[in-house]
Amino acid sequence: MEDIPDVSGQDEKAAPPALLTEAAGYAETCHWEVAPGAWLIDDAGTVRCSCGDLRCTLPGAHPLDPDWARTASAGPGAVRGWWTEQPQASILLPTGRSFDVLDVPERAGCLALARMERMDLQLGPVAVQPAASGRIGRRLHFLVLPGAAARLPELLRRLGRPPGRLDLVARGEGDWTVAPPSRIGSLGYAQWARSPSVLNRWLPDAAELIGPLVYACAREAPPRRSARAAGAAGAASWNGRPLPIG
Repeated sequence: MEDIPDVSGQDEKAAPPALLTEAAGYAETCHWEVAPGAWLIDDAGTVRCSCGDLRCTLPGAHPLDPDWARTASAGPGAVRGWWTEQPQASILLPTGRSFDVLDVPERAGCLALARMERMDLQLGPVAVQPAASGRIGRRLHFLVLPGAAARLPELLRRLGRPPGRLDLVARGEGDWTVAPPSRIGSLGYAQWARSPSVLNRWLPDAAELIGPLVYACAREAPPRRSARAAGAAGAASWNGRPLPIG
Protein backbone atom coordinates (compact mmCIF):
# COMPACT_ATOMS: atom_id res chain seq x y z
CA MET A 1 0.00 0.00 0.00
CA GLU A 2 1.30 3.46 -0.84
CA ASP A 3 2.02 5.79 2.05
CA ILE A 4 -0.68 8.43 2.48
CA PRO A 5 0.98 11.76 3.24
CA ASP A 6 -0.57 14.05 5.79
CA VAL A 7 -1.02 17.46 4.18
CA SER A 8 -3.19 18.95 6.91
CA GLY A 9 -0.35 21.15 8.11
CA GLN A 10 1.05 22.26 4.78
CA ASP A 11 1.28 25.89 3.72
CA GLU A 12 -2.28 26.91 2.84
CA LYS A 13 -0.94 29.68 0.56
CA ALA A 14 1.11 27.29 -1.58
CA ALA A 15 0.09 27.29 -5.22
CA PRO A 16 -2.08 24.27 -6.06
CA PRO A 17 -0.95 21.84 -8.78
CA ALA A 18 -2.03 22.42 -12.39
CA LEU A 19 -5.70 21.44 -12.16
CA LEU A 20 -6.24 21.81 -15.89
CA THR A 21 -3.60 19.19 -16.64
CA GLU A 22 -5.08 16.76 -14.11
CA ALA A 23 -8.68 17.30 -15.24
CA ALA A 24 -7.71 16.78 -18.87
CA GLY A 25 -5.79 13.63 -17.88
CA TYR A 26 -8.85 12.11 -16.20
CA ALA A 27 -10.87 12.74 -19.34
CA GLU A 28 -8.29 11.72 -21.92
CA THR A 29 -6.48 8.88 -20.17
CA CYS A 30 -9.11 7.41 -17.83
CA HIS A 31 -12.10 8.35 -20.03
CA TRP A 32 -13.91 9.65 -16.96
CA GLU A 33 -16.46 12.43 -17.16
CA VAL A 34 -15.51 15.48 -15.12
CA ALA A 35 -17.25 18.64 -14.00
CA PRO A 36 -15.81 21.88 -12.60
CA GLY A 37 -16.48 22.59 -8.95
CA ALA A 38 -16.26 25.52 -6.57
CA TRP A 39 -12.87 26.50 -5.19
CA LEU A 40 -11.45 28.12 -2.08
CA ILE A 41 -10.57 31.78 -1.69
CA ASP A 42 -8.10 33.02 0.90
CA ASP A 43 -9.47 36.33 2.10
CA ALA A 44 -7.18 38.04 4.64
CA GLY A 45 -6.50 34.76 6.40
CA THR A 46 -10.09 33.55 6.16
CA VAL A 47 -10.82 30.69 3.78
CA ARG A 48 -14.20 30.81 2.07
CA CYS A 49 -15.92 29.03 -0.79
CA SER A 50 -16.09 30.71 -4.19
CA CYS A 51 -19.87 30.20 -4.22
CA GLY A 52 -20.21 33.17 -1.86
CA ASP A 53 -22.23 31.34 0.78
CA LEU A 54 -20.49 32.02 4.09
CA ARG A 55 -22.22 28.95 5.56
CA CYS A 56 -21.36 26.63 2.67
CA THR A 57 -21.26 23.06 3.97
CA LEU A 58 -19.04 21.78 1.12
CA PRO A 59 -16.45 24.53 0.61
CA GLY A 60 -14.50 23.89 -2.55
CA ALA A 61 -16.23 20.54 -3.06
CA HIS A 62 -19.53 21.10 -4.86
CA PRO A 63 -20.56 21.74 -8.49
CA LEU A 64 -20.57 25.22 -10.00
CA ASP A 65 -23.54 24.55 -12.28
CA PRO A 66 -26.91 23.27 -10.99
CA ASP A 67 -27.08 21.30 -14.25
CA TRP A 68 -23.64 19.78 -13.69
CA ALA A 69 -24.83 16.19 -14.01
CA ARG A 70 -26.01 16.79 -17.58
CA THR A 71 -23.07 18.91 -18.69
CA ALA A 72 -20.26 16.78 -17.20
CA SER A 73 -18.04 15.63 -20.02
CA ALA A 74 -15.06 13.48 -20.94
CA GLY A 75 -14.50 15.61 -24.04
CA PRO A 76 -10.97 17.07 -23.95
CA GLY A 77 -12.06 20.31 -25.59
CA ALA A 78 -14.83 20.97 -23.07
CA VAL A 79 -12.62 20.08 -20.11
CA ARG A 80 -9.75 22.28 -21.23
CA GLY A 81 -12.17 25.11 -21.88
CA TRP A 82 -13.64 24.93 -18.36
CA TRP A 83 -10.28 25.01 -16.59
CA THR A 84 -8.86 27.65 -18.92
CA GLU A 85 -11.77 29.87 -17.88
CA GLN A 86 -11.66 28.86 -14.19
CA PRO A 87 -8.16 27.47 -13.51
CA GLN A 88 -8.82 27.18 -9.74
CA ALA A 89 -11.98 25.10 -10.05
CA SER A 90 -11.95 21.82 -8.15
CA ILE A 91 -12.28 18.62 -10.17
CA LEU A 92 -15.47 16.65 -9.64
CA LEU A 93 -15.92 13.11 -10.93
CA PRO A 94 -19.59 12.08 -11.25
CA THR A 95 -20.32 8.72 -9.64
CA GLY A 96 -22.78 6.20 -11.01
CA ARG A 97 -21.27 6.35 -14.50
CA SER A 98 -17.76 4.99 -15.00
CA PHE A 99 -17.63 3.98 -11.34
CA ASP A 100 -19.30 4.13 -7.93
CA VAL A 101 -17.44 4.92 -4.72
CA LEU A 102 -17.32 3.11 -1.38
CA ASP A 103 -16.66 5.81 1.22
CA VAL A 104 -15.14 4.90 4.61
CA PRO A 105 -13.13 6.61 7.40
CA GLU A 106 -9.39 6.76 6.79
CA ARG A 107 -8.38 4.41 9.65
CA ALA A 108 -10.83 1.74 8.57
CA GLY A 109 -9.91 2.26 4.93
CA CYS A 110 -6.20 1.79 5.57
CA LEU A 111 -6.87 -1.36 7.61
CA ALA A 112 -9.11 -2.72 4.83
CA LEU A 113 -6.58 -1.79 2.15
CA ALA A 114 -3.80 -3.73 3.90
CA ARG A 115 -6.15 -6.71 4.30
CA MET A 116 -7.16 -6.58 0.62
CA GLU A 117 -3.53 -6.56 -0.48
CA ARG A 118 -2.77 -9.60 1.69
CA MET A 119 -5.76 -11.32 0.08
CA ASP A 120 -4.38 -10.33 -3.35
CA LEU A 121 -7.70 -8.78 -4.32
CA GLN A 122 -8.05 -6.78 -7.50
CA LEU A 123 -8.14 -3.10 -6.53
CA GLY A 124 -9.02 0.04 -8.40
CA PRO A 125 -7.93 3.59 -7.61
CA VAL A 126 -8.39 4.79 -4.03
CA ALA A 127 -8.65 8.49 -3.18
CA VAL A 128 -8.03 10.23 0.14
CA GLN A 129 -10.44 13.04 0.98
CA PRO A 130 -9.78 15.70 3.65
CA ALA A 131 -12.32 15.99 6.43
CA ALA A 132 -15.53 17.59 5.20
CA SER A 133 -17.28 20.40 7.04
CA GLY A 134 -18.76 19.12 10.30
CA ARG A 135 -16.94 15.77 10.12
CA ILE A 136 -13.82 14.53 11.85
CA GLY A 137 -11.04 12.78 10.00
CA ARG A 138 -10.15 12.04 6.43
CA ARG A 139 -12.00 9.55 4.24
CA LEU A 140 -10.94 6.90 1.74
CA HIS A 141 -12.91 6.52 -1.49
CA PHE A 142 -12.61 3.10 -3.17
CA LEU A 143 -13.59 3.18 -6.85
CA VAL A 144 -15.68 0.16 -7.87
CA LEU A 145 -17.92 -0.85 -10.75
CA PRO A 146 -21.15 1.16 -11.15
CA GLY A 147 -24.22 -0.14 -9.33
CA ALA A 148 -22.61 -0.45 -5.88
CA ALA A 149 -24.81 2.22 -4.31
CA ALA A 150 -27.99 0.35 -5.17
CA ARG A 151 -26.58 -3.00 -4.02
CA LEU A 152 -24.90 -1.89 -0.78
CA PRO A 153 -27.86 -2.48 1.59
CA GLU A 154 -28.24 -6.06 0.39
CA LEU A 155 -24.48 -6.69 0.51
CA LEU A 156 -24.42 -5.49 4.12
CA ARG A 157 -27.43 -7.61 5.10
CA ARG A 158 -25.73 -10.72 3.68
CA LEU A 159 -22.89 -10.07 6.11
CA GLY A 160 -25.28 -9.59 9.01
CA ARG A 161 -24.82 -5.82 9.10
CA PRO A 162 -28.05 -3.80 8.88
CA PRO A 163 -27.62 -0.72 6.66
CA GLY A 164 -26.73 2.40 8.59
CA ARG A 165 -24.95 0.64 11.46
CA LEU A 166 -21.45 1.18 10.03
CA ASP A 167 -19.74 4.30 8.75
CA LEU A 168 -19.66 2.89 5.22
CA VAL A 169 -21.61 4.60 2.45
CA ALA A 170 -21.76 4.30 -1.32
CA ARG A 171 -21.85 7.15 -3.79
CA GLY A 172 -23.67 6.45 -7.02
CA GLU A 173 -25.95 8.13 -9.54
CA GLY A 174 -26.43 11.84 -8.87
CA ASP A 175 -23.41 12.12 -6.55
CA TRP A 176 -19.73 12.85 -7.07
CA THR A 177 -16.27 12.50 -5.61
CA VAL A 178 -13.65 15.25 -5.53
CA ALA A 179 -10.59 14.30 -7.55
CA PRO A 180 -6.98 15.02 -6.61
CA PRO A 181 -5.36 17.49 -6.45
CA SER A 182 -8.39 19.64 -5.61
CA ARG A 183 -8.24 21.57 -2.36
CA ILE A 184 -11.13 21.00 0.05
CA GLY A 185 -12.00 23.12 3.05
CA SER A 186 -9.02 24.35 5.04
CA LEU A 187 -7.61 20.91 5.80
CA GLY A 188 -5.69 20.05 2.67
CA TYR A 189 -5.94 18.50 -0.77
CA ALA A 190 -7.57 15.39 -2.15
CA GLN A 191 -4.85 12.82 -2.93
CA TRP A 192 -4.48 9.34 -4.36
CA ALA A 193 -3.66 6.45 -2.05
CA ARG A 194 -3.66 4.30 -5.20
CA SER A 195 -3.39 6.35 -8.37
CA PRO A 196 -5.27 5.45 -11.57
CA SER A 197 -3.01 3.39 -13.82
CA VAL A 198 -3.04 0.79 -16.57
CA LEU A 199 -2.77 -1.90 -13.89
CA ASN A 200 -5.98 -0.89 -12.09
CA ARG A 201 -8.10 0.35 -14.97
CA TRP A 202 -10.39 -2.70 -14.57
CA LEU A 203 -12.40 -1.88 -11.49
CA PRO A 204 -13.46 -4.47 -8.91
CA ASP A 205 -17.05 -5.31 -8.10
CA ALA A 206 -18.22 -3.95 -4.73
CA ALA A 207 -18.99 -7.51 -3.59
CA GLU A 208 -15.27 -8.35 -3.79
CA LEU A 209 -14.27 -5.55 -1.40
CA ILE A 210 -17.22 -5.38 0.94
CA GLY A 211 -15.97 -8.11 3.30
CA PRO A 212 -12.67 -6.41 4.24
CA LEU A 213 -14.38 -3.01 4.38
CA VAL A 214 -17.12 -4.24 6.72
CA TYR A 215 -14.56 -5.98 8.94
CA ALA A 216 -12.42 -2.83 9.18
CA CYS A 217 -15.33 -0.45 9.73
CA ALA A 218 -16.75 -2.70 12.47
CA ARG A 219 -13.36 -2.97 14.17
CA GLU A 220 -12.82 0.81 14.12
CA ALA A 221 -16.40 1.73 15.07
CA PRO A 222 -16.95 3.21 18.54
CA PRO A 223 -18.56 0.75 20.97
CA ARG A 224 -22.34 0.75 20.90
CA ARG A 225 -24.24 0.96 24.16
CA SER A 226 -26.64 -1.86 24.84
CA ALA A 227 -30.36 -1.11 24.80
CA ARG A 228 -30.47 -1.76 28.55
CA ALA A 229 -27.63 0.69 29.22
CA ALA A 230 -29.21 3.29 26.96
CA GLY A 231 -32.54 2.89 28.74
CA ALA A 232 -30.91 3.22 32.13
CA ALA A 233 -29.09 6.37 31.02
CA GLY A 234 -32.35 7.81 29.73
CA ALA A 235 -34.12 7.04 32.99
CA ALA A 236 -31.29 8.62 34.96
CA SER A 237 -31.76 11.96 33.22
CA TRP A 238 -35.55 11.96 32.85
CA ASN A 239 -37.02 15.46 32.99
CA GLY A 240 -33.53 16.89 33.38
CA ARG A 241 -33.12 15.54 36.94
CA PRO A 242 -30.78 12.69 37.87
CA LEU A 243 -32.65 9.69 39.24
CA PRO A 244 -31.18 6.85 41.29
CA ILE A 245 -30.60 3.56 39.48
CA GLY A 246 -30.67 0.36 41.43
